[in-house]
Amino acid sequence: MSSFARLKWQCRRGTKELDYLLESYLLKHYQQMDKDELALFVELLNLQDSQLILFLLGDQLPDSTALTNLVQKIRNPENI
Repeated sequence: MSSFARLKWQCRRGTKELDYLLESYLLKHYQQMDKDELALFVELLNLQDSQLILFLLGDQLPDSTALTNLVQKIRNPENI
């Protein structure tokens, strides 16, 4: 399985909203991601669904500045 296919599979979280946000972001930005952004995206995907819901659909942000920047980028409607 390719790296992209594995990431796309990991974007499937079981809730339509998370699936949509994560997969849309991946499809639109994968080709332009540098290794640091890709590592952050993988780190984000390794979080529990409950945390992802709070970060991507709620009003909480991660403690990490880098993850916060990525979450805000994913939340931006222009990026999905």
